Amino acid sequence: MNGIKNAIFTDKSIRLLGKNQYTFNVESGSTRTEIKHWVELFFGVKVIAMNSHRLPIKGRRMRPIMGHRPHYKRMIITLQPGYSILPLRKELK
Repeated sequence: MNGIKNAIFTDKSIRLLGKNQYTFNVESGSTRTEIKHWVELFFGVKVIAMNSHRLPIKGRRMRPIMGHRPHYKRMIITLQPGYSILPLRKELK
């Protein structure tokens, strides 16, 4: 589970839970097959589709030096009907 950083709970991600889609932040160097394997192995579910995108880097100024926050990817994972990730469902209630 080194590649998956955390689950995301935004308005859009909560709407996607109704379609059996879950949103995670993952390491920027992780591949889709690695993430699929980790999700299936750790949560015991079947993944049928994955969408990924890189979020824009946000700048951060510290006096005269301009820096940026660490970069990461966001994955939207669609599970087969009948499967769900229960720990994420319980947090919403």
